[in-house]
Amino acid sequence: MSANFVINKHFNGFSFDTRAKLFFILLLTVLVFMVDEIIPAVCMLLCFIAVRFAAGIPFRGLKFIKNLTLLAAFIILMQMIFGPGENYAYFFKLEGLILGLVIVCRLAALFVLLPMLTETTPPSGIASGLCALGLNYRLSFIITTAFNMIPSFKDQALVIQDAQKLRGMRAFERRIFNLRAYTGLVTPLMLGAMRKAQCSSVAMDLRAFGAHKTRTWLSKPVMKGRDFVLCAVSIIFFACMIQFNYK
Repeated sequence: MSANFVINKHFNGFSFDTRAKLFFILLLTVLVFMVDEIIPAVCMLLCFIAVRFAAGIPFRGLKFIKNLTLLAAFIILMQMIFGPGENYAYFFKLEGLILGLVIVCRLAALFVLLPMLTETTPPSGIASGLCALGLNYRLSFIITTAFNMIPSFKDQALVIQDAQKLRGMRAFERRIFNLRAYTGLVTPLMLGAMRKAQCSSVAMDLRAFGAHKTRTWLSKPVMKGRDFVLCAVSIIFFACMIQFNYK
């Protein structure tokens, strides 16, 4: 219930057809891997952040920057030491610095872009959109169920950590890497996932899920004018960024 409530709060900010959102995200994901210059990469990242804010999708900037800082520093350092280039500043390669910044911008762009589908579309909307594209509804159900269970696994992991802290296990509280502590977290989490999967399987069998080749939907997805506008804008932005990158 809590996972669906979190998703349902943000429908109106990015309320396009699921197929248009998929086209938007897949096309711009391809763009992320094609951009290899620092200025286009920074512009692309800023545009993605602006779109996310304009759509009203929650964005925890400080937490995002904190989680990305160590990874970004490691990537840049490795590129400056082992990356390509012939211009050195002390022991570091200047070309490696630029390449590291480009890679960091790519990763940040993916972190900003990819959740825009799951945070603005309910699981049923994703399933109906995938079926409208021709995908079998059983495969659509598997994909959407995986998306829907991620928040519940996160909540369950927090409950397990609290239970272990009450029993005297302080590794998580002091943020010290302890293999035994993480083993104790993964084992009950996997057992809980298997138990949920078994319960879901029994419930689906009782309702004869998969007995028919097709199924009916409460609301059939229909591409509207704004959805075609989103696809057109995505293509124009893609073409402009490619031109800007390779000019």
